[in-house]
Amino acid sequence: MAIASAEKCCIRYHIGEGMMRNRVLVTAGGSGIGLAIVDSFLASGASVHLCDVDADAVARAVATRPVTASVTDVSDSIQIADLAAHALSALGGIDTVVNNAGIGGARCPIEALSDEDWDRTLRTNLSSMFYVVRAFAPAMKAQRSGAIINISTTSVKTGLPERTPYVVAKAGVEALTSNLARELGPFNIRCNSLRPGSIENERGRALLAARAEREGLTYDAALAQRLAFISMRTKIDPSEIGDAAVFLASHAARHISGQCLSVCGNAEWE
Repeated sequence: MAIASAEKCCIRYHIGEGMMRNRVLVTAGGSGIGLAIVDSFLASGASVHLCDVDADAVARAVATRPVTASVTDVSDSIQIADLAAHALSALGGIDTVVNNAGIGGARCPIEALSDEDWDRTLRTNLSSMFYVVRAFAPAMKAQRSGAIINISTTSVKTGLPERTPYVVAKAGVEALTSNLARELGPFNIRCNSLRPGSIENERGRALLAARAEREGLTYDAALAQRLAFISMRTKIDPSEIGDAAVFLASHAARHISGQCLSVCGNAEWE
């Protein structure tokens, strides 16, 4: 289902040999980090198409922002084909893809993981990014330009016990990023990944509160423990992830590819 807004913004910037609009797709763009990424691109003047599995979140985004949107379950490759058709039509092409969709997955010891838990997390967090890139790469190749930004996690660096499917999927995201950078580079298509740190938003606070409850801590004590393992002793505002994505999609980053950029204050452990 595609939902169109009355008006769209656009920016012209240098990609390859010509001046082009930055036409952006953001997956899971209806809330959280995804919506912050949408807002950062809109502030830069880009045209944005977002998708989200949550129809209510999509409706709210379209009602309050100059975007077009689709209700899409990115773990379903058939729905991704529909998304590509809707987004390419709405935007008139594609310059930047931000693969943001993901789930936390099961929290349990490895021996307690079910096949379903494993498969669902890898399908949503990793296979979805493959589906999206496969769908949009032909348009980028045809114009010989594009930027792909895949959202990973600092947990790939630190490890995270009892979250094996999540960490493995995100490690796969970084491998996908590296290989796509090499494969698509000759077409002037760049691919990078972002590792968000401990995010200061509703979901981040809920995760910390759940940890505090599990470990018999107060929220403030759990927060202090978390910050003790971040070198800069800070949580990350979602807008910082959006700003980093805008940079990686910009002319300033025109020769940055195959890289993983952490926006985390240097997460040492978790």
